Amino acid sequence: MTKADKVTFVIDTLKRIYPQIPIPLDHKDPYTLLIAVLMSAQSTDVKVNQITPLLFEIADNPYDMIKLSLEEIREIIKPVGLSPMKAKGIHGLSHILIDKYNGRVPESIEALEELPAVGHKTASVVVSQAFNIPAFPVDTHIHRLMYRWNLTNGKNVVQTEKDAKRLFPKDVWNELHLQIIWYGRQYSPARGWDLNKDIITATIGRKSVIDEWYRNRK
Repeated sequence: MTKADKVTFVIDTLKRIYPQIPIPLDHKDPYTLLIAVLMSAQSTDVKVNQITPLLFEIADNPYDMIKLSLEEIREIIKPVGLSPMKAKGIHGLSHILIDKYNGRVPESIEALEELPAVGHKTASVVVSQAFNIPAFPVDTHIHRLMYRWNLTNGKNVVQTEKDAKRLFPKDVWNELHLQIIWYGRQYSPARGWDLNKDIITATIGRKSVIDEWYRNRK
């Protein structure tokens, strides 16, 4: 199977499994999405979705957010972890959005990356899911699966993103990165992985990965 055949197989299989793709983080607009994605660093979507309603009930826009103190924000978001850093980022970027963007979230990755605590992955998620601008945010699931599927060398997420953007058509990036995330969670997790349920890896996967799985089964 050529690499082009593998790409087509991945797209077609994921489209069949996930014809409708839910967005993992609950939000109502670009600002609440930005805050939710920032909070999700080294946490889980489930935990973030439990905490964001508590925060957004008080402040769901930058103008209300800056009325809160760092300590108040930190106390609310403490369960998601890294609360001192995240609270500082939320408070700081809210000020910048007001001062520089009239309270609106900018629609470019470059502008988003200039905001406190906003890295490339967070910026990519926001432009993709809030503004429908083609992007391919790479999380641990995508990084793992692209390696298992022998579509990247797996050295780092930067290389994985480059390979994904090179291989997959731009018009499917936004839905495909979400489909891969859901597939990784359900069928190809890092732990408790069952190759018998992972049709994509079983069909196109890297031989060394599949061989290792069989060795671990003995």
